[in-house]
Amino acid sequence: MVGLFGGSFDPIHLGHLIVGRAVAEELGLSELRFMPTGEQPLKRGRQVAAAGHRTAMVEAAIRGEPGMRVERAEVERPGPSYTVETLRLLRAREPDQEFVVLLGADAVADLDRWHAAAELPQLARVVAFARHGTPHPEHQALHRVVDAPAVEISSTAIRRRVAAGLSIRYLVPDAVAAYIATEGLYRNGNG
Repeated sequence: MVGLFGGSFDPIHLGHLIVGRAVAEELGLSELRFMPTGEQPLKRGRQVAAAGHRTAMVEAAIRGEPGMRVERAEVERPGPSYTVETLRLLRAREPDQEFVVLLGADAVADLDRWHAAAELPQLARVVAFARHGTPHPEHQALHRVVDAPAVEISSTAIRRRVAAGLSIRYLVPDAVAAYIATEGLYRNGNG
C-alpha cells in the first residue's frame, strides 16, 4: 500500500515528517508519498509560496529518507487540486497499486465539502490520524483512524518567525531552512 499525504506544505516541517513516519509505520505502508497541492480549493489565496517552491522544500525535507518520495501529480496539473481527480489519475497510471489517503483529524471535518467526496472510498482507503488521547473523527468515508504523535508546530507560525527574522531551527529540517533562506521565502510575508 502506498500512502498519500497531501497538503500545502507551506513550508513542510518536522511535525509533518514525524506524523508521516509514525502513520506509515502503523499502517505498514510500502511507501509514503508527500503530495503538495497545486491549488488547494478550500484554501484559495492562503498559500504563500508558489507550488514549485513548496515541492522543492518537500524534496529537500525527505531526501535520503527510505520509503518516502514526492508525488507531483497535483502540482503538475493546472487548476484546483481535487483529491478524487488525483486518485483517478494515479489509479490509471498505477492500476495494480492500492492507495491510502492520509488525513489529519481536522481535515475530516471538511470532508463533505470536498469535490466528489463520496467517491473517495472507491478509489482509496481513507485513513485519518488523530492525536493520541483525543476523540477520533467520524465519517462514513473513513476506513480507519490511527493515533499519531502530537507535534505542536505550524507552517503559519514558521512563516511568521521567518518574517520576524527569528530562527526556525528545530522546526524544519536544516535543508528546508537553507532553502527558505536562499530563496528569500516568507520575508515580509512574501513567498
